[in-house]
Amino acid sequence: MDPRSRPYRSVLYIPGSKPRALDKARSLPVDAIIFDLEDAVAAEEKDSARATLADALQQGGYGARVRIVRINGLDTAWGRQDAEAAAKMDCDAILAPKVSSPADLEALAEITADRPLWAMMETPRAMLNAAAIAAHPALQGMVMGTNDLAKDMQTRFRADRLPLLSGLGLCLLAAKAEGKVIVDGVYNAFKDDAGLEVECRQGRDMGFDGKTLIHPAQVDIANAAFAPSEDEIDLARRQIAAFEAAEAAGQGVAVVDGRIVENLHVVTAREILAKADAIAGISG
Repeated sequence: MDPRSRPYRSVLYIPGSKPRALDKARSLPVDAIIFDLEDAVAAEEKDSARATLADALQQGGYGARVRIVRINGLDTAWGRQDAEAAAKMDCDAILAPKVSSPADLEALAEITADRPLWAMMETPRAMLNAAAIAAHPALQGMVMGTNDLAKDMQTRFRADRLPLLSGLGLCLLAAKAEGKVIVDGVYNAFKDDAGLEVECRQGRDMGFDGKTLIHPAQVDIANAAFAPSEDEIDLARRQIAAFEAAEAAGQGVAVVDGRIVENLHVVTAREILAKADAIAGISG
């Protein structure tokens, strides 16, 4: 399936070492899960986490949720074993941390063969190499690692994320140019619903496909923010109908709510309806 043809509104990190969390994830209304072998797993649990995660994925039960395994970097003591193990797991993609150039993906692809890859975009060099990374043939998606990026850039926290906007924008442009999925970074204050909603709205306005999450309590807000609203769906239907009527009358444009509707607006309208249908499909 084309990764762009399905929703990625909510992408939840789950520790690969925690059987209870792995089990709970089977019932959460998320679009995708990042099964984490990296940051969420302590050093002494790295080896056992591989087996725990492999067993959970083999048991299945994750339904339509996209299953992405984040490994440790190949420059660590666990990276190669993670990559070899993930290549045999029942997952949809393998997520490489701290990708800074296409060479990082190439090194991983030599181990994982034809498995689809995703890239954590979390370093200043990754921002500068975003276009080349997005163009790698094995890459399906990008995940913004805003915490690490902010650390490396030595930024101060701002609710509007102004210090990060250049990097976010570069990655968005790269992903959109290559037709790849791209999801926004996490919101750390998992009890701050209002702040999360604001940041989700900003990410959606920028063009992100969804948001990575650190807690199940964040799922509903992300799902709502990155799904077409009822107003957007209604407008899309009316734009399509008006444009088709205008075309039938030999005209190239239509007018809806006092605004010109051209073919490019109809393309967007059809994408909105397709996304709404896809969300309805995976929601049962």
